[in-house]
Amino acid sequence: MVKRKIPETITIEELGKIINITKKQHHKLAFLLGFFECMRVSEIVKLLPENVDKGQKILRIKEAKGHKDRNIPIAPELEKKLRFLPIKCGIRALQLKFKENTKKALNKGLNFHTLRHSGATYYLNKKKWDLRSVQIFLGHSRVATTEIYTHVSPTDLVNKMWGLNE
Repeated sequence: MVKRKIPETITIEELGKIINITKKQHHKLAFLLGFFECMRVSEIVKLLPENVDKGQKILRIKEAKGHKDRNIPIAPELEKKLRFLPIKCGIRALQLKFKENTKKALNKGLNFHTLRHSGATYYLNKKKWDLRSVQIFLGHSRVATTEIYTHVSPTDLVNKMWGLNE
């Protein structure tokens, strides 16, 4: 049996702190796409204005991991920000900027992929999406891959125990 490590995640409040110290609009958009659309950095840098279907509220992700295409809903938080496409920097530049900004905002240098993990956790635990919907949203072929995002934070457990936030 392969033991999987629980992915590191950030909260929506922590994302806000990162966005607040981020100066360039295309960096902000990239970080928001990583979280709210659970996109990989490689998908973000390839996203073009013609991949946005505002009428259907769909993002068309082309040639994602495994050369698969997928269509995902546009998060309301991003609808007006998509005008800043395309992202005007490469994968490595985004990874470095995110790590730099998380060090400044949160006192810990995180990987860009943390945004994807955080978004998936957010939709499962805070928005109460079902596992199958998150699986399709992330583009996972196996539900077992998606299950690593079903962890519950220690804070959530304390709140449940004490009947808080219900």
